[in-house]
Amino acid sequence: MKKMFILLALVLPAFIPSAIEAQIPNAKDVVASAAYTSFEPVARGKEFQIAVVLKIRDGYHINARKPTLEYLIPTDLKVEVPAGYKASDVTYPDGTLRSFAFSQNEKLNVYTGTVVLHLKVTPPTDAPLGAQHIPLKLRYQACSESVCLPPVRQDIEASFTLAPNAKPANAEFFKQ
Repeated sequence: MKKMFILLALVLPAFIPSAIEAQIPNAKDVVASAAYTSFEPVARGKEFQIAVVLKIRDGYHINARKPTLEYLIPTDLKVEVPAGYKASDVTYPDGTLRSFAFSQNEKLNVYTGTVVLHLKVTPPTDAPLGAQHIPLKLRYQACSESVCLPPVRQDIEASFTLAPNAKPANAEFFKQ
């Protein structure tokens, strides 16, 4: 019995760090993102919107666009429109002020759950018809109650079809 106890005492600590590490996700896996357009197809020369939907893993948060403290990394979305396209600035929702164990004296402005970012895009009137893609780059830093993960850059693609006429789509992500 004593030998079994000594063996467990020697072997068990080797498994504890890997068990803890297994509970911490890869920073890229904390936020699932997807882009949706307000029309499909989209009409040449007509403004449409892109909604980037961020689904943040339960138990985690990301800093809002306007973080409470200067050193915190804000959520940031960059758009790379094709030549001739015009894009507005990204519209970010307000965050929620929350206290965490590591910031008991200061509430932090964060996003949790599902967050939707918006921007408006206008294709040129002479843009080629057919499949189109607008690359987007998301940057965020995810944290839990006890650990902050490294900042992440995530590539997202807004795909749509350019046609002579538009048809509304994905209404759940766009204000009417």
